[in-house]
Amino acid sequence: MILLVASNKDTASLNIKEQILKNYVFQKTDKVFQENPIYTANVNQKQVNLITLEEDAVKAQMLPENFPEAQLIIFISKHSSQSGKPTLSVHTPGNFADADLGGLPKAVSVAPAFAMQTALQSLLYHKEHSGLDYEVSYECTHHGPSLNVPTMFVELGSLPQQWVDSRAAKAVADSAMAAIYRFSCSTSNSAVLGIGGTHYNQQFTIMSIVGAAAFGHIIPKYAIPMADSDMIKQCVEKTFEKVPLAILDWKGIKSEDKPSLISALEAIGLPYKKV
Repeated sequence: MILLVASNKDTASLNIKEQILKNYVFQKTDKVFQENPIYTANVNQKQVNLITLEEDAVKAQMLPENFPEAQLIIFISKHSSQSGKPTLSVHTPGNFADADLGGLPKAVSVAPAFAMQTALQSLLYHKEHSGLDYEVSYECTHHGPSLNVPTMFVELGSLPQQWVDSRAAKAVADSAMAAIYRFSCSTSNSAVLGIGGTHYNQQFTIMSIVGAAAFGHIIPKYAIPMADSDMIKQCVEKTFEKVPLAILDWKGIKSEDKPSLISALEAIGLPYKKV
């Protein structure tokens, strides 16, 4: 079963949810979660349940205990940033250090690299097809929850005027559904671990869009001091696909952090490539 998750505390999330229910064949069931109805659909021979939280998505740490059969969890969510740039983004959640925004300290979720790549490519397609003036981007791994289930966010941002944009919300809805349609519970695909660059790594985004690599976790420049061998190993092990390689945004890594990073990669035997 695949779980689509909206939140009543999130304007963009409710907008995206509305587009899903409007454009896809979901049936309202007699079941509820947090007093909200559960909707269900069959997508490419996969059962999909759409639920709505009464809490912020980042706080949904107990979700797998309520839905133990979930094989993929997709949060449809707002994105916020100080720049206010209109953005359609994809990322997996988790914390490299403290759990200031939900989840667990030093614990990441399982990253579904191929599903995220599918969503990212779909976001670009719908941006261009619909003439949306939005940037499409990966975000690095950040905030909660920290789940031992393949988990991803597909987001609409970055300000309230974007959160109520129905055309952009439909692009996010369609991209989440595309990821669900193509998701397979058994995979022979491989992924890479991305390290370096800003919170929004455009180099990694372009590589994924053109099919050069599917990224699972992305460790940005500011988190590299926390990325010891144990954390890097966790990022590799908590990727749904096999991770035979790390891609380093070499110019996007501080000079003083490079020696310890290379030592950490070598300590766990993970090959790397500088780009």
